[in-house]
Amino acid sequence: MPCLVSSNSGPGAGTERFENKHEEKVQDPDRGEDETKAEMGSKTWADLAGEMKTFVWNPEERTCLGRTAKSWGLILLFYLVFYTCLAGMFAFCMYVMLLTLSPYTPTYRDRVSPPGVMIRPYLNGFTIAFNVSQPSTWQPYVDSMHHFLAAYDDKVQEEKNIECISGQYFIQGGNESEEKKACQFKRSLLQNCSGIEDPTFGYSKGQPCILLKMNRIIGYRPGAGVPVSVGCKVQKGNESNLRSVDFYPGNGTFDLMYYPYYGKITHVNYTSPLVAMHFTDVKKNHLVPIQCSLNGKGIINDYNKTRYTLSITNNHRAKPIY
Repeated sequence: MPCLVSSNSGPGAGTERFENKHEEKVQDPDRGEDETKAEMGSKTWADLAGEMKTFVWNPEERTCLGRTAKSWGLILLFYLVFYTCLAGMFAFCMYVMLLTLSPYTPTYRDRVSPPGVMIRPYLNGFTIAFNVSQPSTWQPYVDSMHHFLAAYDDKVQEEKNIECISGQYFIQGGNESEEKKACQFKRSLLQNCSGIEDPTFGYSKGQPCILLKMNRIIGYRPGAGVPVSVGCKVQKGNESNLRSVDFYPGNGTFDLMYYPYYGKITHVNYTSPLVAMHFTDVKKNHLVPIQCSLNGKGIINDYNKTRYTLSITNNHRAKPIY
């Protein structure tokens, strides 16, 4: 009886078929990557632009950037409600906070008491240097003084402010929103430093005037019932360099009638009182460091001193020192 023998039969043939299939599977990923690269490489810029255009607006599915009109409407509505709630919470917090604050009186004033001081003229720092024989060196100081004292003109003060009783605080009651009255401080009170009789404020004679004022603090009553005075001395060096200083008005005090200050909203026409220091005898051709301070109850001099340097020359060759 004839017998057919297959060349593929036997255990060796099965193993060979398995190995071939395994090799085909191993080669499939590489072949797939090559096909993908081939497909991408075959696309032109026009194809890419078309796909981008379709992504921006797909007329078939009627989507924009992959979303339908309903989807865009829902997400925009969500963010509208979300940010509206955030804005409402912020506005409510601000409203509650503002209810605790007064536009007329600061809640906390402990970090600004006692007051600081400022001087005039103030051009380039706290060094005042000029040559008596050269008007161009002291004229800027004179112009600064006239400009600053314009608000203190006698006519201006008489029109806007009232005469008050000297030596006592000018306490004004009523509602804090009511406009407060202000006491007159006329520049004529500064006498030789008023710029009325001597328009150069003594600078043309080598006897300059310097004005000092306290910074405004709402509700502050300086001196605890006793007027605060001003004193000046040589900070460093020979005290004989500063031989004579005249103070105006009176003996260089801030009258109590100008206090307390009620703020710029209600105390509209308020003008800060001044003390003028007239240096009638200062050593010429020397830098004289001068320190002026406030003296009175409740005044801490460590924080209320103003220091400046005064240099006066009275010859044609000497140059002002800045």
